[in-house]
Amino acid sequence: MNVKKIVGLLAIALLIFFVITQPDGAANSVQNIGATLRDAAESITSFFTQLV
Repeated sequence: MNVKKIVGLLAIALLIFFVITQPDGAANSVQNIGATLRDAAESITSFFTQLV
């Protein structure tokens, strides 16, 4: 196995562990990431709208 595959599997295992042991914290993290991505998309849209 190469290192990249091992690191990927460890990351997935850590994610599953986090979801199982702290589901509320995991849900909040996903919501925060979603809000950040939404804000970024709105900012980019606003930027391009102002250009036109």
